[in-house]
Parts: sequence; C-alpha cells; structure tokens
Amino acid sequence: MVFQPQEPSFLCWLSSAPSSSIMGVAYSVGEVDHLYTFFVQWSPNIYMQGSKKHRKPRHFRKKNPNDPASEGKEVAAINTLRSKPVSNLSSAANWEIITVKQTKRRLSLCSLEDSEADEQEFQEGNTLPVLSDHSQLIDHHHLKTLVAHLPQRTQGYKWYLVYSTAIHGSSLKTLYRNMAGLDSPVLLVIKDMHKKVFGAFSSDPFRISKYCYGTGETFLFTFSPDFQQYKWSGENSYFVSGDLESLQIGGGGGGFALWLDADLYHGASFSCPTFHNPTLSTHQDFIVQDVEVWTLKN
Repeated sequence: MVFQPQEPSFLCWLSSAPSSSIMGVAYSVGEVDHLYTFFVQWSPNIYMQGSKKHRKPRHFRKKNPNDPASEGKEVAAINTLRSKPVSNLSSAANWEIITVKQTKRRLSLCSLEDSEADEQEFQEGNTLPVLSDHSQLIDHHHLKTLVAHLPQRTQGYKWYLVYSTAIHGSSLKTLYRNMAGLDSPVLLVIKDMHKKVFGAFSSDPFRISKYCYGTGETFLFTFSPDFQQYKWSGENSYFVSGDLESLQIGGGGGGFALWLDADLYHGASFSCPTFHNPTLSTHQDFIVQDVEVWTLKN
C-alpha cells in the first residue's frame, strides 16, 4: 500500500535486515486515519486494544517545532514500537530509520551505478555509424574510437558531411553557409601539415554569433599519438564563438583551445580553462591541411 500525501510530515524507511528490501511509508495530517487503518490490519495485536467494533482511529497533529517535549515523545514512541514483536518482519531490532536526505543519497548512488552499467553495456556493443560520404580524415580506427565517446543521445545517428575543404574549398564563410538551418550537433575534424588529426564535438552547429554558444556536451579530442578526450571543466561557458574572421572553441585563459582563420589555413591551439586541454597539435600555431565537418542527426 502506497500513500502519496500532498503535505508530507516525514518519510520513514524500515528495513528488516541489512540485505533485505527497504519499505517506506510517507504520511500527512489528512491521511493519518487511512494510515492507522492500514497498521491495524497489518498488526492488530499492536494497534488494537479491546473490541474493534468500538475502536476509533487515533488522531495525530503536526509536530510543534517550539515544543521541546514533542521530540522526546516521538523518540519514546519509536522505542516502544521497536520493543514489540511484529509478525511480518523477522526482527524489529533490525529496523532502520533514515532521513529523507539519506534516502535521496542512496537513490542517487543507485542511479549512478545504473548509468555506469548502461554506459559499459553500450561501450561493449556499440556499432559504427553510417556515413553519407567517404571521409578523407577519419579512418575505421578513428571512427570506432570517436563514436564510443560521443553523447549517448547521438548514438545510432547517421553522419552527414556538411563541409570539406577537399570538396568546398578553404573558406570559413562557406562553412557557415553550409550549416545554415542546421539544428543538430557537429563534429569538426582537422588534419595539420604534420599529419596530426584532432578536432572538437560541438553541441550546436557553427554560426556567426556575438556571444558564445553551446552546452557542456562540447568536447575536444586528438589522435596525437593516442586518442585523448577533453571534456568541459565547468569553469566557464566559452564553448564556441565565431565571426567572419575566425572560428573559436574554448577560452578564458588568454588563448583559444582551437582557433581557425577565415581561410581555414592558419590555426592555433592553446591550453584553456574551458576544457583544461593541452595543445592539440604538435605546435601551438599550425598550418591546416584539411578540414571536415560532420553533422549527426536521426
């Protein structure tokens, strides 16, 4: 039996043993009569004295926080209840009464364990996405590694090639124009003249904006030499910004985590507070060989 009060007074959890299931009951002033009836049916030897026919429900009132004796009465009542046998539980001495705060913490821990289990299950069974075009920069190994680190909401989405320097030429303006109207996340992949492959996942498509945009899903990555992912640190929200002169990702520390000029020829990468990343390329200033941008949508 479950009670869902509109104005709960407190929440009590009872456990018959450390390894057993936990039972919780919440009640309000407006439902104590129903609650008392439930306890009478559950353990009549405790709650019934004399004839049931003439027994009236007990009435409770809200605890007065200014009454120092009220807390002592509650403790005495709980101790009395624990000292009496209960037919449906193995041992009343093993009951545990915990606070709402403790309950929420336990539920949070359970949710975290379930989330980690789901992530591990996905990591073991993930499949490669379908690409609309052949990539000049991402091979099978890159693709398999990247897809395992993308937000779970994008898993199973098809990858569409939005921009490629090999197809569309080297122009930031063209990159913006090809993304006009998009509302799906994008993946920026760069290869420099030292054959290093790196880039960024953005929760929002690239566009010209006076202010920074994006969410904490945005992250940086590099395959130089092994794959490394740099997630949002939480220190600031300088995810992505851009104008006709450049595209910037990350910032706040005197330099951008990733910067590309209007011709998509010169680039730069510095450590920044947004992602706590090192330089993604071999050098802080680099020459771009190729750029690809993919959008992920269902």
